[in-house]
Amino acid sequence: MQVESFPSMSAQTTKCLIIGSGPAGYTAAIYASRAALNPILFEGLQPGGQLTTTTVIENFPGYPEGVDANQLMAAMREQAVNLGADVRPGYVTAVDLSERPFRVTVDESETLLAETLIIATGATAKYLGLPSEDKFRGLGVSACATCDGFFYRGKDVAVVGGGDTACEEATYLAHLCRKVYMIVRRNVLRASKAMQERVARTENIEVLWECQTQEVLGDASGVTGVRLVRKSGEVFEKPIDGFFLAIGHKPQSDLFKPWIATDENGYILTEGKTSRTNVEGVFAAGDVQDPQYRQAIAAAGSGCRAALDAERYILSKL
Repeated sequence: MQVESFPSMSAQTTKCLIIGSGPAGYTAAIYASRAALNPILFEGLQPGGQLTTTTVIENFPGYPEGVDANQLMAAMREQAVNLGADVRPGYVTAVDLSERPFRVTVDESETLLAETLIIATGATAKYLGLPSEDKFRGLGVSACATCDGFFYRGKDVAVVGGGDTACEEATYLAHLCRKVYMIVRRNVLRASKAMQERVARTENIEVLWECQTQEVLGDASGVTGVRLVRKSGEVFEKPIDGFFLAIGHKPQSDLFKPWIATDENGYILTEGKTSRTNVEGVFAAGDVQDPQYRQAIAAAGSGCRAALDAERYILSKL
């Protein structure tokens, strides 16, 4: 494929470089390709993003019967490639955003220069670190109630956490599930007063105070229960079908913090309804800048905005 080149520089150059391969990254590549920006996209350590850790997606528009998450991401990737995007394996290990074109290092060896940069590195859900969590991830263990709660209609589930996110997840699941246990390691909720009251008003939510998860239990079909330990030392089990983590997310923004402004939790700050960051020519899309929605369709939409913003920026410099 043809890329932009600058005679005075030996490194490969491009009008648009995209870091990240989830719905935001692939959608940005689709739009940037159609805008003739000849984008290069590096897929990172998890091609397809964290969406590939789930199974069937039933809330992505256009799929009345639902769609396998890996198939959806493979289709997005194929569409971007078919439109001309240069999608490559590789993990970005260093960036220099002090001047344009931006300097990006991949796998600690290859260096590229980019007129514009779209950061779509996503956010990673925080887990407890139990081996059984990994074993049953996608088989009853989830970090997204909105994504996977539908599969547990009429069943019993547990939510780990005591903050606003955990309360929101628990009340959302309570409308679908027969019983929702909240596993809280303290004797109070950290959530706002309004969220605490919402939990208290929901009859099928039971808070298990001063408890920590010792093990997620299951068999070949998936999660069947959870083993808990109270602060007093008592160990007990609860039969459940789904185990939801709601202890926070970590945006993958550390690499960019020397130049890019973030909030107190590390989410990249963007200007108004745009994808523009505080560095001219750098844009952010998807979960790395979205602490609130964290949905595939929202990430895809922000990827579209980032590509359009990058195109307008380049045109403004002509």
